[in-house]
Amino acid sequence: MRFSVLVKTLYAKFGVFILYGIIGCCTATLDFLIFTGLTQWTSIHYIAANVVSCFIGILCSFLLNRKYNFKVTDHAIRRMIIFFAVGLFGLFVSSVILHFFIDNLHWNKTISKLSSIVVVVVMQFFLNKYISFKEDKKTFRAEMLYK
Repeated sequence: MRFSVLVKTLYAKFGVFILYGIIGCCTATLDFLIFTGLTQWTSIHYIAANVVSCFIGILCSFLLNRKYNFKVTDHAIRRMIIFFAVGLFGLFVSSVILHFFIDNLHWNKTISKLSSIVVVVVMQFFLNKYISFKEDKKTFRAEMLYK
């Protein structure tokens, strides 16, 4: 099988996950850079830095996934609230992981943050796919009637 055919086949089958991963990498990088900047160049506590960096990452992720990945535009406020709830749950999980790795295992803050990102991104994909951006079947049927 040619490489281009393989890529097209994989994208057709896993396109939403791949694009979520790309968006996730971009927003996780933004989250990581903000966290690192705040912890390296200020005296802000690492949990406070994590809250700020995660909040910005969640907002960017919602906007990008809504427009380019899931392409769901109905119930924007409700979806944003659910997405932020999933994101805040991820923030909680991330903070627990950071606390455990930094305070208990005495790992480096940067390594700890990278480790927490991996766990949280995978968990949030499934929650967002099946909860935040779950297609509203009534809206979908109504849109199909008018096309």
